[in-house]
Amino acid sequence: MVSNGREKSFIVSKIFIDTNILVYSIDQKNEDKKQKSRRTLKKIIESHQPVISTQVIKEFYVVSTNKLKADPIVVKNIIHSFHNMEIVNNDLELIEQAIDISVISQLSFWDALIIAAAEKANCEFVFSEDLSSGQTYRGVMVINPLDKDDF
Repeated sequence: MVSNGREKSFIVSKIFIDTNILVYSIDQKNEDKKQKSRRTLKKIIESHQPVISTQVIKEFYVVSTNKLKADPIVVKNIIHSFHNMEIVNNDLELIEQAIDISVISQLSFWDALIIAAAEKANCEFVFSEDLSSGQTYRGVMVINPLDKDDF
């Protein structure tokens, strides 16, 4: 919290949400991860600025409909609610940045694309189960909200 004498304002963190957090939020087979993901998403949406990328939206649709067998129309309706989030477009510049991150940090291209998108949006954090929690890439710290109850 920042105070300038009379007014107090909250500093809001921009948090990039990886696909796995969104997928677990509708996963009927893993109740624990579903509840943790839903709590995490609720806190991000209420208290921070959520950020995703076009990659995350595409992966969410494919995994939800193919792996989880969710109804495509239901998933489309969930995706429609993403209008309330900042969305980073995966353009050629972002792909080139991801290649650099992948090579330098020895990450998969897809994970590097997540980091590149988070960096482009000036996020402080990436919330993901797939990346190494506590690791910082290009100034963006990875947090796994599913292995903690304190977020």
